[in-house]
Amino acid sequence: MSRWGKTCKDRRNWKEYNEELVIRGTFFFDFDFVDQWDSELEKMNLGKRGSPFLFPESFMQFMMIWHQYLDYRGLEGMARSLVNRGIIPEYGDYTTIWHRIHNKIPDIDISGIQYAELGTDGTGMKTNNAGSYRIMKYGDPDTRQRKHLVVIITADVNTKKVIGIESHIEGTGPSEPETASRHIKEAVKKGVNIKTFYGDGAFDVNNLFNITHSIGAIPVIKIRKNASTNRQRGSRYRRKEVREYREKGYKQWAEEKHYGMRWPGTEGIFSATKRKFGENCVSRSKEGLKAEGYQRAKREVNQMN
Repeated sequence: MSRWGKTCKDRRNWKEYNEELVIRGTFFFDFDFVDQWDSELEKMNLGKRGSPFLFPESFMQFMMIWHQYLDYRGLEGMARSLVNRGIIPEYGDYTTIWHRIHNKIPDIDISGIQYAELGTDGTGMKTNNAGSYRIMKYGDPDTRQRKHLVVIITADVNTKKVIGIESHIEGTGPSEPETASRHIKEAVKKGVNIKTFYGDGAFDVNNLFNITHSIGAIPVIKIRKNASTNRQRGSRYRRKEVREYREKGYKQWAEEKHYGMRWPGTEGIFSATKRKFGENCVSRSKEGLKAEGYQRAKREVNQMN
């Protein structure tokens, strides 16, 4: 393979990589919730007022994974099979499962992370299941313009550990730079020392250069072609990066800054997510779609780690 006129040697251990992909399949049948069923329920119901929980959270997370392939009635059927085989003591109907996982947004635990090299990027997911051909052939049955679900993640490019997720319907939420700024500030508040921030041309905004400078991080952000160095406005820290970018040119700048490192932490996660779950969302309500964006990103990272 060649890159920018240079020979690139593939150093990947394919036998080891193949085994990693095989092991990921065990994620779909992780039955750890069976051994901790009673103890987890006891903790969940401690001091709870009203009706007690009948199903532990870990079991509902298992259902959440399979919801990408089965509807809620299908999940009830799966739970029945687990009861019939003596794996779990009881099952809930599809309404119970819906109430537990429909709008659930998983927590992101970044405790223990001391240093990070972050990258932020976004992707879009389809909010209908009609398919491009059917829409082209017969038209969209919904006269309203269907919008995509936007999912933005910020992750450590080395460990692929996600430190922030944003999910919203297209046109209703914060932009990618705004999301990156929020994720960086939240990580710093939790004690994470951010060494570098990677972003494509969409992140070439003054605020991000100011933030990275304030925390001592190196901004590796692709500069737009029409970037200005006007001293009367903007960020002086961005102007410095613009001048360096223009002096070196894109290829030299990208090679020296290791700009390609942003791919493993963001595009790699999106690519793996869409390969496994597809681009279509299964939810229909706005709340369900938003939660699904968080759930998909969190699930794929759990598999990769």
